[in-house]
Amino acid sequence: MKGAMPPRPYMVPGPGGPMPPPQQFGLVETRPPLAAVLRPRFNIPGLHPSAAAAAASPAGKIASTYDLVEPMRFLYVHVVKARDLPVASAAGALDAFVEVKLGNFKGTTPARATSHGPAWQQVFAFSATHLQSHLLEVAVRAKDLGGDDLLGRVAFDLSEVPVRVPPDSPLAPQWYRLETKRGEKLPHGGEVMLSVWLGTQADEAFPDAWHSDAHAAAGPAAVASTRAKVYFSPKLVYLRVAAIGAQDLIPHDTSRPMAACVKLQLAGQVRRTRPGAPPGAPNPIWNEEFMFVASEPFDDPLVVTVEDRVAPGRDEILGRIVLPLAAAMPRHDHFGKPVEPRWYSLARHSPDDPDKKEIKFASKIQIRMSLDFGYHVLDESTYYSSDLQPSSKPARKPSIGMLELGVLGARNLIPMKGKEGRTTDAYCIAKYGPKWVRTRTILDTLNPQWNEQYTWEVFDPCTVITVVVFDNGQIGSKNGGGPDQRIGKVRIRLSTLETDRVYTHFYPLLVLHPSGLKKTGELHLAVRFTCTAWVNMMALYGRPLLPKMHYTQPIAVMQLDYLRHQAMQIVAARLSRAEPPLRREVVEYMLDVDSHMFSLRRSKANFYRITSLFYGFVSMLKWYEGIRSWRNPITTVLVHVLFLILICYPELILPTIFLYMFMIGLWNYRYRPRHPSHMDTKLSHAELTHPDELDEEFDTFPTSRPAEIVRMRYDRLRSVGGRVQTVVGDLATQGERAHALLSWRDPRATAIFIFLSLVVAIVLYVTPFQVLMVIAMLYLLRHPRFRSRMPSVPFNFYRRLPAKSDMLL
Repeated sequence: MKGAMPPRPYMVPGPGGPMPPPQQFGLVETRPPLAAVLRPRFNIPGLHPSAAAAAASPAGKIASTYDLVEPMRFLYVHVVKARDLPVASAAGALDAFVEVKLGNFKGTTPARATSHGPAWQQVFAFSATHLQSHLLEVAVRAKDLGGDDLLGRVAFDLSEVPVRVPPDSPLAPQWYRLETKRGEKLPHGGEVMLSVWLGTQADEAFPDAWHSDAHAAAGPAAVASTRAKVYFSPKLVYLRVAAIGAQDLIPHDTSRPMAACVKLQLAGQVRRTRPGAPPGAPNPIWNEEFMFVASEPFDDPLVVTVEDRVAPGRDEILGRIVLPLAAAMPRHDHFGKPVEPRWYSLARHSPDDPDKKEIKFASKIQIRMSLDFGYHVLDESTYYSSDLQPSSKPARKPSIGMLELGVLGARNLIPMKGKEGRTTDAYCIAKYGPKWVRTRTILDTLNPQWNEQYTWEVFDPCTVITVVVFDNGQIGSKNGGGPDQRIGKVRIRLSTLETDRVYTHFYPLLVLHPSGLKKTGELHLAVRFTCTAWVNMMALYGRPLLPKMHYTQPIAVMQLDYLRHQAMQIVAARLSRAEPPLRREVVEYMLDVDSHMFSLRRSKANFYRITSLFYGFVSMLKWYEGIRSWRNPITTVLVHVLFLILICYPELILPTIFLYMFMIGLWNYRYRPRHPSHMDTKLSHAELTHPDELDEEFDTFPTSRPAEIVRMRYDRLRSVGGRVQTVVGDLATQGERAHALLSWRDPRATAIFIFLSLVVAIVLYVTPFQVLMVIAMLYLLRHPRFRSRMPSVPFNFYRRLPAKSDMLL
C-alpha cells in the first residue's frame, strides 16, 4: 500500500565477513525473522505494553499455519449496523453511512436508504505502521441533510483496543451509544453495532477488509481489484466423439452427387470430418473420432450438423441435432464398459427459411460419445505442469505433503505508471494445481510488502509452482483501466526442495522485451515443502507421470497441443468472469500460452542444451585418450592392473561399476544445489541475443513486419534449418550403415561381414573370454609409438557401407 516501508536488507554474513554482492540475475539468500525460525516481534504505536507483551508471548504468536511471513499488525473495525437513528428525511427515510477515521486515513461505507436501522456488514483495516493517531473515530452520517450531516459518533483509544490472534474466535460486535461532537449522549438513544481489535494478516477478516488507504487511492470502482482472493480453475474433462455413419440423407439438390460431412461444435471448438464414403451415397460412412475439452457444469451442448459440400466454402445443412453432454457415457478408466454407438434422428432446416421450426424426418446419424475422466486435461505447458491428477476424483491418489508459500515482498521494482504520476501498483499471482491465489495490491510503491501465506496439497513432487508479479492496470487509469502489465515470473520445482526446510530468497524478476532482457526487480519468497507420506512419495518415482489412460489410449501430440490451447481458453474465460476478475492476459501469461511459438533464441538454447548432454561422454573419451596415450604412466599402469583383476574375476565387474557410481554420488553431494531453481539467463540465451531475433520472437502471427525483414528472417531460418538438417541427416546415415551390414544392399560388404562374424564366433567358442579381453585391452592401450596415424580397418569398413542418402532427391 502507499507509503509502505522499504524491506530490511537481510544479508547473510560469510565466514570471512560480509557477503559479496550477488550477481545481477542470481538468487540472494535471506534470513528474515519468521515465526518458523524466530519468535515474532511486535512494535505497534499506541499499543498498551500489556497487550504488546501478550502478543509477543508464545500464546499470542501467529498461528503455525501462518509462520512463513512476518506478522503485520492491523487495526480492524467491523461496522455491522445501527438502530434508533435520530434524524430522518421528510419521506421517513435517510441515506445513512459510516465514516471510520484514524489520523489522515478515512474510509466510508455505502449509504443505506432506511428509516432507523441500516446495516452495512463491512470491515476496515488500518496498517499499524501507518497509525498517526491514538484515537479512532467512528461517525454515522447522512446524505442530503445540508450543513452538518453528523448523526452521532463513537471514539476509541487505541491503548484500550484488545488484541486478537487466530485461532482465537472472532470478536463479538457490541452496541455503542452514539455521542455528539461535545461528547454528550444522543437524547433519542441512537446506537451503532461494531467491533474493534488489533490483529495480523492471518485474521479471517483480512482478505475481505477494505483497506482505507487503498480505497482512497483506487476509488470505489477499482477497490475490489485490490483485495486478496483465491480462485479455482474449472474442472476440465475430455469429450470423445466418433461420427460413424448416417442413414437416408436427403440432399437439397438431387441432380448432383452428395458430399456429406459432419460438423461437430462444442462452444467455440469446431471439428469437421472428411466427405463420407462412398461418395454420393445416401448412407455415408465416416468412422472419424474427435476430442473436445468440456468444463463442468456441462452447460454447452454438442451441436452435430450434417452438411453437403456444394462448392468450395459453401455448405448446405442436411440435418442437425443438439446433444447435451449428459448423453455421453462417463469413463473413469480404460477397463470400464465399452461405449456403444447410438442412432439419433436429425432435424432438417428449410433452406428457404432458416428460422422456420425444425421438421423431424427419417434421416439418422450414428454417434459414439464418452466423457473420459481418466485423462488429465493439460492446461499448462507440459514442462511446467503443477497438476498431473486425472479428472476423475475416485482415481486420484492421496496427497503426499503440503506446500506452503509465503509472499513476503519485493524490492527495486521498476515504475510501471511513470506517465501517470505514479510508480507501481504491484500484486502477485501464484498457481499450483487448480488453485490460484492473488495477493492484495500494494499501491504506489517500488518496495511492496505483502506478507501473505498460502498452502496447497501436494500429490506429486515432480510439479512446479509459478509465481508472477503484475502491475494492477485498474488503478489510476482512465477509461475503465488498461491491461495488467507483467513484471516478472518465478518457477520452483518441488522435487528440488528439501522437505521441512524453509527457503527464503530474493528471486530476480526478469522480463524479455523486444529491446532485450530487463531485470524488473526482486521478489522475496519463503517456501516450505512438508512431506506427510514418505513411502507414497518415494513410490511415486516408479510410477508413470500421467494417468494410465494417457498410455493405454494415447492422444496424438498434435491433437494434445490443440486440446491444451482450448483448455487454456476455457480457463481464461472462466476466471475472467470471477469477481474481481482474473484478467485474460494474467491467465495466459501464467499458463505460458505462447510457449509453442517459434523463437530463434529458444532454438539456440535447446541446441546448446543438447550439446551439453554429451559433455560427460566427451569427458570419458578424453580420460580414455589420456590413459591410451600414456600421458601419466602411473595412472595407465594402475588401469592395466585394475583391468586385469576384473578380467580374472569377471564377477567383480558389475559390483565395481555400481560402487564407482555410489562414490561419484557421494563426492557430488558436497556440490549439490543449495538454492531453489530459478530463471537462468545464460541457459536461456537471453543476455546476448541479437535485437532482431528478439523482434522476431515478439512478432505477431501472422507476421506484421515488412516483406524485406520477413525475407531476411526466412533466409536466416533456412540457414539454421540447413545445419539442423545436416546433423539429423548424419545421425540417420550412421543408423542406415549399421542396418546395411546385414541387408545385402552392398553384397560384397555383407558377405565380408557375415564371413568375419562366422570366424569371430568360432574364435570366441574355442578361446576363453578372459584371454580375448586381455588381448583387446593390451591392443587398445598400447603405447603410441606402436600405433599408426591412419584410421583403423573396422572404421574404414563402416564408413564404406552404403546409406540411403544417395537415394534422396
